[in-house]
Amino acid sequence: MAVSAIRGVACGRLPRFQFHHAQLQSSSLSLSSKRLLNYRSKGFIVFAQYSQAQDLFSSRLQDSIQNLPKLVEDIVQTSINTGPRGALRLAQGIQAVIGVGGEWLADVSKSANSSAGLPTELQLGLLSPIYLRRLFERMGATYIKLGQFIASAPTLFPREYVEEFQKCFDRAPEVPFQEIQAILREELGRPIDSVYEYVDPIPLASASIAQVHSAKLKGSREDVVIKVLKPGIEDILVADMNFVYVVARILEFLNPEFSRTSLVGVVKDIRESMLEEVDFYKEAANIENFRRYLEVMGLTRQAAAPKFYEYCSSKRVLTMERLYGVPLTDLDSISSLVPSPENSLITALNVWFGSLLACETFHADVHAGNLWLLRDGRIGFLDFGIVGRISPKTWDAMEVFLTSIAAEEYESMASALMEMGATNKDIDAQAFSKDLEKIFSSIQDLDTELIVATARERSTNATAISANLVVDERQMNALFLDVVRVSESYGLRFPREFALLMKQLLYFDRYTRLLAPNLNMLQDQRISIVSNRRSNYRDRFN
Repeated sequence: MAVSAIRGVACGRLPRFQFHHAQLQSSSLSLSSKRLLNYRSKGFIVFAQYSQAQDLFSSRLQDSIQNLPKLVEDIVQTSINTGPRGALRLAQGIQAVIGVGGEWLADVSKSANSSAGLPTELQLGLLSPIYLRRLFERMGATYIKLGQFIASAPTLFPREYVEEFQKCFDRAPEVPFQEIQAILREELGRPIDSVYEYVDPIPLASASIAQVHSAKLKGSREDVVIKVLKPGIEDILVADMNFVYVVARILEFLNPEFSRTSLVGVVKDIRESMLEEVDFYKEAANIENFRRYLEVMGLTRQAAAPKFYEYCSSKRVLTMERLYGVPLTDLDSISSLVPSPENSLITALNVWFGSLLACETFHADVHAGNLWLLRDGRIGFLDFGIVGRISPKTWDAMEVFLTSIAAEEYESMASALMEMGATNKDIDAQAFSKDLEKIFSSIQDLDTELIVATARERSTNATAISANLVVDERQMNALFLDVVRVSESYGLRFPREFALLMKQLLYFDRYTRLLAPNLNMLQDQRISIVSNRRSNYRDRFN
């Protein structure tokens, strides 16, 4: 009975079996007892919480001890694979950190006397989007490429970083032509003039990992372009990504919460994507895969991809047919080449959608520099360095998602996104669909900026009008980021292929606004995106 009485008091009520005179005790004694019991009750709670924390710590410590040998093995093996180049990159990294750190300190000193205090980007130091982007640019090609990956993966990175790293898409510094010539001689294994009649020393383009020069083949005199991997890029990339991998492994070891975000998995994905881009054999295979799709489906009169010349290509050099045309944003030139820009756009959409169903990979970078209207009226697909792979499950959900956008059925849209996204939470589908409706209602408000120029011909007194589209990359990304942000607020995490698909659709949306303002690419019967053609494509393609 004594035990029962203590339990009753601890629970904050008097036991029923106490005599009535127990309630007539002095108020001071009653108050004192309550305080004592309160103290004991809180003590029990604190002790219980401490015990739980101690158990959690012990469990994590035990897991860490078990995982330590694997971590050490990974670090040692990665260091061996990196070799001496790791020490050089470490020195360059320290120099870059000192340089950007100096910029940060200078900016802090300028803001120190401000009454508003330090801006958020200064409080975060080198981890803020702007200073991290500057650090990446100082670190060179690999980190610029990593920055481009961040800018292209809003499903993986915070909005502020995605927007800031858009600046990594700017033109990269050119490599001197003498170094390009040295690489060509080494890769071809013979004199350059025995393969090419002429190579233009001025590059057509210079990106973070490669440089492109126009040339003419010896003998056939065919016009070609030569894509050359910049010197030392592959070694630098391996060293840099190995370092990033080790950092990710250590972070996951020190803080298991990072493992829930699949930090190491994200780093592996980035590394694999980058290594594919510096292996031109893989890009050549992507081109041939797409060209075969065009041939099998009878689309060679509607679209083209450049053929590559195997005898003068290697892992670091890719020689391709030169295609002549204009970007799909050049309305004036397009109107002079074809009678109906709208039909050309429909062709581009059908060819690209068809490749999603038929090819192992799809072109995942259809910005205006890579999607042209050729002089002969065909659609030209260029640069297959960035491709995506889509699973049947994701495409089926994506088709429902696209159909829902066209029909403005936001509940179906929410269901499709829930099907694509991984989550452990129960989602309020109705609330999710209402949030999506708010976002997509803003699509109509997106600005399409046209630059219109006029010129008067003196002899005929006729006026020529030309127009071009200013593609606002940030505005496009902002819309997609809103979708991702709302989805993540419901616990959804999307595969990278979803981000790649959405970005290409936003590119096509911009082309539609310029070339065919009255076209609804998701509802027009001339555009086919239905998945029931998958088996037909696969059967004919294989």
